[in-house]
Amino acid sequence: MSVTRRDVAVGSALALVLGPGRARAATDPQGAAAFVRQLGEQALAVLRGNAASLEQREASFRGLLRNGFELDFIGRFTLGRHARSLTPDQQADFREAFGEFILKTYARRLSAYSGEVFTVTGAQPAGEHDALVSSRIDRPGGAPALMADWRVRNFGGAYKVVDVVVQGVSMALTQRQEFASVIGSSGINGLIAQLRARADKAPAVQAQR
Repeated sequence: MSVTRRDVAVGSALALVLGPGRARAATDPQGAAAFVRQLGEQALAVLRGNAASLEQREASFRGLLRNGFELDFIGRFTLGRHARSLTPDQQADFREAFGEFILKTYARRLSAYSGEVFTVTGAQPAGEHDALVSSRIDRPGGAPALMADWRVRNFGGAYKVVDVVVQGVSMALTQRQEFASVIGSSGINGLIAQLRARADKAPAVQAQR
């Protein structure tokens, strides 16, 4: 695995979110790899949990997401320069709507994988502060393996995911570009309304068969 131009672009943009005076120490790749391995195995276990009710699976997945992903950080990144212009009420509304939207987005993606084996295949430094962890999800029946890179940062001793690159596509950058377009046409309140509508329409977390 090598760091690509896209990885550099993500890292540079993420660094801008922190701003001056908030530099972080470099993230240990091996520690990040162990963190991603555990997070992936726990997520797939939830999705395969036939004994749990739908509500229990959703609660478990929500807990994994909030513990494993730095949602406020990702949210600020996806807003870009617009994050500085939000009112306190808009900040609270966006944080709630974005968190729910991300929960359903990742749940939908992972549910579609029907993965049975999650394998971390490597890790290396990415930029000054992050580690990039590569993983593979092997599926039954000879289906092609799915590849995902997890960008991890150490926040005060706690590892957190700040981006996931699925099959070469950065979710954080994709959302940043999409959000900028929506804000340009409908404003921040329009974006918040759209996030809420999309979260409501997203399918629930289903058990894998």
